[in-house]
Amino acid sequence: MPRERDPDEPRIYLLPNLMTAGNLACGFFAVLTIFNGILVATTQSGYVFEAAQPYYEKAILLIFASCIFDLLDGRLARFGGQESPFGREFDSLADVISFGMAPSMLMAKAVVFELEGDIGWWLACIYVLCGAIRLARFNCIAAMPPRPGRTSDFTGLPIPMAAGFISSLTYLVIYFNETDRNLGAWKYVLGGAMLGLSLLMVSKVKYPSFKKVGWRTRGTPLLIVAAAFVLIITVRHHHIMPAVLFSSYLLYGLVVRPFLPVRVQRELEAENADADGDDDAGSGPA
Repeated sequence: MPRERDPDEPRIYLLPNLMTAGNLACGFFAVLTIFNGILVATTQSGYVFEAAQPYYEKAILLIFASCIFDLLDGRLARFGGQESPFGREFDSLADVISFGMAPSMLMAKAVVFELEGDIGWWLACIYVLCGAIRLARFNCIAAMPPRPGRTSDFTGLPIPMAAGFISSLTYLVIYFNETDRNLGAWKYVLGGAMLGLSLLMVSKVKYPSFKKVGWRTRGTPLLIVAAAFVLIITVRHHHIMPAVLFSSYLLYGLVVRPFLPVRVQRELEAENADADGDDDAGSGPA
Protein backbone atom coordinates (compact mmCIF):
# COMPACT_ATOMS: atom_id res chain seq x y z
CA MET A 1 0.00 0.00 0.00
CA PRO A 2 1.56 3.33 -1.04
CA ARG A 3 2.51 5.65 1.77
CA GLU A 4 0.49 8.86 2.05
CA ARG A 5 2.37 11.94 0.95
CA ASP A 6 3.36 14.37 3.68
CA PRO A 7 1.47 17.62 2.96
CA ASP A 8 4.51 19.62 4.12
CA GLU A 9 6.85 17.82 1.74
CA PRO A 10 7.53 19.86 -1.44
CA ARG A 11 6.88 18.34 -4.84
CA ILE A 12 10.16 17.36 -6.50
CA TYR A 13 9.86 16.59 -10.21
CA LEU A 14 12.63 14.43 -11.66
CA LEU A 15 13.54 15.78 -15.10
CA PRO A 16 13.55 19.56 -14.43
CA ASN A 17 15.50 19.14 -11.19
CA LEU A 18 17.88 16.72 -12.88
CA MET A 19 18.73 19.50 -15.35
CA THR A 20 19.23 21.88 -12.41
CA ALA A 21 21.55 19.33 -10.79
CA GLY A 22 23.52 19.26 -14.06
CA ASN A 23 23.72 23.06 -13.91
CA LEU A 24 25.06 22.94 -10.35
CA ALA A 25 27.54 20.16 -11.14
CA CYS A 26 28.97 22.09 -14.10
CA GLY A 27 29.28 25.20 -11.93
CA PHE A 28 31.03 23.27 -9.17
CA PHE A 29 33.56 21.74 -11.57
CA ALA A 30 34.09 25.14 -13.21
CA VAL A 31 35.06 26.62 -9.82
CA LEU A 32 37.28 23.61 -9.09
CA THR A 33 38.96 23.94 -12.50
CA ILE A 34 39.66 27.64 -11.91
CA PHE A 35 41.22 26.81 -8.53
CA ASN A 36 43.42 24.18 -10.20
CA GLY A 37 44.47 26.71 -12.82
CA ILE A 38 45.43 29.22 -10.13
CA LEU A 39 47.50 26.58 -8.30
CA VAL A 40 49.30 25.50 -11.48
CA ALA A 41 49.98 29.09 -12.58
CA THR A 42 51.29 30.30 -9.21
CA THR A 43 55.03 29.69 -9.08
CA GLN A 44 57.96 31.10 -7.12
CA SER A 45 58.67 33.50 -9.99
CA GLY A 46 55.10 34.82 -10.07
CA TYR A 47 51.82 34.17 -11.85
CA VAL A 48 52.27 32.40 -15.22
CA PHE A 49 49.05 32.82 -17.18
CA GLU A 50 50.02 30.45 -19.99
CA ALA A 51 50.05 27.55 -17.51
CA ALA A 52 46.50 28.33 -16.35
CA GLN A 53 45.01 29.08 -19.77
CA PRO A 54 43.82 25.50 -20.56
CA TYR A 55 42.10 25.34 -17.16
CA TYR A 56 40.32 28.66 -17.71
CA GLU A 57 39.14 27.62 -21.16
CA LYS A 58 37.75 24.38 -19.72
CA ALA A 59 35.98 26.36 -16.97
CA ILE A 60 34.40 28.63 -19.60
CA LEU A 61 33.02 25.62 -21.46
CA LEU A 62 31.59 24.28 -18.19
CA ILE A 63 29.85 27.63 -17.56
CA PHE A 64 28.39 27.49 -21.09
CA ALA A 65 27.16 23.96 -20.29
CA SER A 66 25.51 25.34 -17.13
CA CYS A 67 23.68 27.88 -19.32
CA ILE A 68 22.30 25.04 -21.44
CA PHE A 69 21.17 23.03 -18.41
CA ASP A 70 19.56 26.17 -16.94
CA LEU A 71 17.66 26.73 -20.17
CA LEU A 72 16.47 23.12 -20.25
CA ASP A 73 15.20 22.94 -16.66
CA GLY A 74 12.77 25.81 -17.13
CA ARG A 75 11.62 24.55 -20.52
CA LEU A 76 10.98 21.03 -19.21
CA ALA A 77 9.15 22.34 -16.15
CA ARG A 78 6.83 24.53 -18.21
CA PHE A 79 6.38 21.92 -20.93
CA GLY A 80 5.29 19.24 -18.45
CA GLY A 81 3.38 21.58 -16.12
CA GLN A 82 5.87 20.75 -13.37
CA GLU A 83 6.81 24.20 -12.09
CA SER A 84 7.21 24.14 -8.31
CA PRO A 85 8.58 26.25 -5.43
CA PHE A 86 11.24 23.60 -4.83
CA GLY A 87 12.43 23.82 -8.44
CA ARG A 88 12.58 27.61 -8.25
CA GLU A 89 14.63 27.60 -5.05
CA PHE A 90 16.93 24.80 -6.23
CA ASP A 91 17.51 26.63 -9.51
CA SER A 92 18.47 29.84 -7.73
CA LEU A 93 20.88 28.07 -5.38
CA ALA A 94 22.55 26.40 -8.36
CA ASP A 95 22.74 29.73 -10.20
CA VAL A 96 24.68 31.36 -7.34
CA ILE A 97 27.46 28.83 -7.93
CA SER A 98 27.34 28.43 -11.71
CA PHE A 99 26.62 32.04 -12.69
CA GLY A 100 27.86 33.89 -9.61
CA MET A 101 31.00 32.33 -8.14
CA ALA A 102 32.41 30.68 -11.27
CA PRO A 103 32.35 33.64 -13.71
CA SER A 104 33.42 36.17 -11.07
CA MET A 105 36.49 34.09 -10.17
CA LEU A 106 37.20 33.53 -13.85
CA MET A 107 37.15 37.22 -14.70
CA ALA A 108 39.14 38.16 -11.59
CA LYS A 109 42.01 35.77 -12.35
CA ALA A 110 41.97 35.56 -16.15
CA VAL A 111 41.41 39.21 -17.11
CA VAL A 112 41.29 41.88 -14.40
CA PHE A 113 43.93 40.40 -12.09
CA GLU A 114 46.33 43.07 -13.37
CA LEU A 115 44.36 45.83 -11.66
CA GLU A 116 46.13 47.47 -8.74
CA GLY A 117 45.77 45.87 -5.33
CA ASP A 118 42.74 43.66 -4.78
CA ILE A 119 40.39 45.64 -7.05
CA GLY A 120 39.75 42.57 -9.19
CA TRP A 121 38.58 40.55 -6.19
CA TRP A 122 36.41 43.43 -4.95
CA LEU A 123 34.74 43.62 -8.36
CA ALA A 124 34.17 39.85 -8.23
CA CYS A 125 32.65 40.17 -4.75
CA ILE A 126 30.29 42.94 -5.87
CA TYR A 127 29.22 40.82 -8.84
CA VAL A 128 28.37 37.84 -6.61
CA LEU A 129 26.46 40.05 -4.16
CA CYS A 130 24.40 41.67 -6.93
CA GLY A 131 23.74 38.26 -8.49
CA ALA A 132 22.48 36.85 -5.17
CA ILE A 133 20.24 39.90 -4.66
CA ARG A 134 18.93 39.48 -8.21
CA LEU A 135 18.04 35.85 -7.51
CA ALA A 136 16.38 36.70 -4.18
CA ARG A 137 14.26 39.36 -5.88
CA PHE A 138 13.37 36.87 -8.60
CA ASN A 139 12.07 34.37 -6.02
CA CYS A 140 10.08 37.02 -4.15
CA ILE A 141 8.31 38.19 -7.31
CA ALA A 142 7.69 34.62 -8.48
CA ALA A 143 6.05 33.75 -5.13
CA MET A 144 3.57 36.63 -5.42
CA PRO A 145 0.04 35.85 -6.62
CA PRO A 146 -0.57 36.73 -10.30
CA ARG A 147 -2.15 40.07 -11.07
CA PRO A 148 -3.50 41.65 -14.27
CA GLY A 149 -0.98 43.61 -16.29
CA ARG A 150 2.09 41.75 -15.06
CA THR A 151 4.28 40.77 -17.99
CA SER A 152 6.73 37.91 -18.43
CA ASP A 153 9.68 40.33 -18.70
CA PHE A 154 12.67 39.95 -16.43
CA THR A 155 13.41 42.88 -14.12
CA GLY A 156 17.15 43.42 -14.36
CA LEU A 157 19.64 41.46 -16.41
CA PRO A 158 19.19 37.69 -15.79
CA ILE A 159 22.24 36.25 -14.04
CA PRO A 160 22.78 33.46 -16.64
CA MET A 161 23.08 36.16 -19.31
CA ALA A 162 25.50 38.15 -17.16
CA ALA A 163 27.58 35.01 -16.62
CA GLY A 164 27.45 34.19 -20.32
CA PHE A 165 28.62 37.69 -21.20
CA ILE A 166 31.53 37.54 -18.73
CA SER A 167 32.57 34.05 -19.83
CA SER A 168 32.31 34.75 -23.55
CA LEU A 169 34.22 38.02 -23.16
CA THR A 170 36.94 36.21 -21.19
CA TYR A 171 37.00 33.49 -23.84
CA LEU A 172 37.51 36.16 -26.50
CA VAL A 173 40.23 37.95 -24.54
CA ILE A 174 42.10 34.69 -23.97
CA TYR A 175 41.82 33.90 -27.68
CA PHE A 176 43.32 37.24 -28.73
CA ASN A 177 45.92 37.31 -25.94
CA GLU A 178 47.19 33.75 -25.81
CA THR A 179 50.77 34.85 -25.29
CA ASP A 180 50.54 38.59 -24.72
CA ARG A 181 49.11 39.33 -21.27
CA ASN A 182 49.64 43.09 -21.42
CA LEU A 183 46.03 44.24 -21.74
CA GLY A 184 46.87 47.91 -21.29
CA ALA A 185 43.78 50.07 -20.87
CA TRP A 186 41.53 47.11 -21.63
CA LYS A 187 41.84 45.84 -18.08
CA TYR A 188 40.04 48.99 -16.88
CA VAL A 189 37.38 48.64 -19.59
CA LEU A 190 36.74 45.02 -18.64
CA GLY A 191 36.70 45.87 -14.94
CA GLY A 192 34.14 48.58 -15.64
CA ALA A 193 32.09 46.14 -17.71
CA MET A 194 32.00 43.72 -14.77
CA LEU A 195 30.81 46.49 -12.45
CA GLY A 196 28.21 47.56 -15.03
CA LEU A 197 26.86 44.00 -15.26
CA SER A 198 26.55 43.91 -11.48
CA LEU A 199 24.46 47.10 -11.48
CA LEU A 200 22.34 45.89 -14.41
CA MET A 201 21.35 42.75 -12.49
CA VAL A 202 19.81 44.80 -9.66
CA SER A 203 18.44 47.52 -11.94
CA LYS A 204 14.85 48.02 -13.13
CA VAL A 205 15.76 47.53 -16.80
CA LYS A 206 13.33 45.14 -18.46
CA TYR A 207 14.68 42.19 -20.44
CA PRO A 208 12.59 39.74 -22.47
CA SER A 209 12.25 36.24 -21.05
CA PHE A 210 11.36 34.45 -24.33
CA LYS A 211 9.25 32.09 -22.21
CA LYS A 212 6.59 32.05 -24.93
CA VAL A 213 9.04 30.53 -27.40
CA GLY A 214 8.27 26.81 -27.34
CA TRP A 215 7.35 23.81 -29.45
CA ARG A 216 4.21 25.52 -30.76
CA THR A 217 5.87 28.81 -31.66
CA ARG A 218 5.27 29.56 -35.32
CA GLY A 219 8.15 30.54 -37.57
CA THR A 220 8.80 31.39 -41.19
CA PRO A 221 11.18 29.76 -43.69
CA LEU A 222 13.32 32.90 -43.61
CA LEU A 223 13.53 32.77 -39.80
CA ILE A 224 14.55 29.10 -39.87
CA VAL A 225 17.27 29.80 -42.44
CA ALA A 226 18.54 32.76 -40.39
CA ALA A 227 18.63 30.71 -37.17
CA ALA A 228 20.47 27.88 -38.92
CA PHE A 229 22.94 30.37 -40.37
CA VAL A 230 23.62 31.86 -36.93
CA LEU A 231 24.11 28.37 -35.48
CA ILE A 232 26.63 27.42 -38.18
CA ILE A 233 28.56 30.68 -37.75
CA THR A 234 28.58 30.19 -33.97
CA VAL A 235 30.05 26.69 -34.27
CA ARG A 236 32.62 27.78 -36.84
CA HIS A 237 33.70 30.92 -34.95
CA HIS A 238 33.14 29.66 -31.41
CA HIS A 239 35.68 32.05 -29.89
CA ILE A 240 33.92 35.16 -31.19
CA MET A 241 30.20 34.45 -31.66
CA PRO A 242 29.24 33.74 -28.01
CA ALA A 243 30.45 37.25 -27.08
CA VAL A 244 28.47 38.69 -30.01
CA LEU A 245 25.27 36.85 -29.04
CA PHE A 246 25.39 37.66 -25.33
CA SER A 247 26.32 41.29 -26.10
CA SER A 248 23.36 41.52 -28.48
CA TYR A 249 20.93 40.42 -25.75
CA LEU A 250 22.47 42.81 -23.23
CA LEU A 251 22.29 45.80 -25.60
CA TYR A 252 18.82 44.86 -26.88
CA GLY A 253 17.23 45.24 -23.46
CA LEU A 254 19.34 48.22 -22.42
CA VAL A 255 19.43 50.34 -25.61
CA VAL A 256 17.16 49.02 -28.39
CA ARG A 257 14.04 47.62 -26.73
CA PRO A 258 12.86 50.79 -24.93
CA PHE A 259 12.48 52.55 -28.29
CA LEU A 260 10.67 49.77 -30.17
CA PRO A 261 6.88 49.83 -30.65
CA VAL A 262 5.06 47.23 -28.56
CA ARG A 263 3.91 45.36 -31.69
CA VAL A 264 7.48 45.01 -32.94
CA GLN A 265 8.62 43.85 -29.50
CA ARG A 266 5.99 41.11 -29.43
CA GLU A 267 6.92 39.93 -32.91
CA LEU A 268 10.62 39.76 -32.07
CA GLU A 269 10.03 38.04 -28.73
CA ALA A 270 7.27 35.68 -29.94
CA GLU A 271 4.83 37.07 -27.37
CA ASN A 272 1.07 36.87 -27.86
CA ALA A 273 -0.72 40.19 -27.92
CA ASP A 274 -3.08 39.06 -25.14
CA ALA A 275 -0.45 37.35 -23.02
CA ASP A 276 -0.13 38.47 -19.42
CA GLY A 277 2.37 36.06 -17.95
CA ASP A 278 4.02 36.35 -14.59
CA ASP A 279 7.05 38.54 -14.08
CA ASP A 280 9.97 36.23 -13.36
CA ALA A 281 7.54 33.44 -12.56
CA GLY A 282 8.31 29.78 -12.82
CA SER A 283 11.61 27.98 -12.88
CA GLY A 284 13.19 29.63 -15.89
CA PRO A 285 16.56 31.38 -15.86
CA ALA A 286 16.71 33.96 -13.10
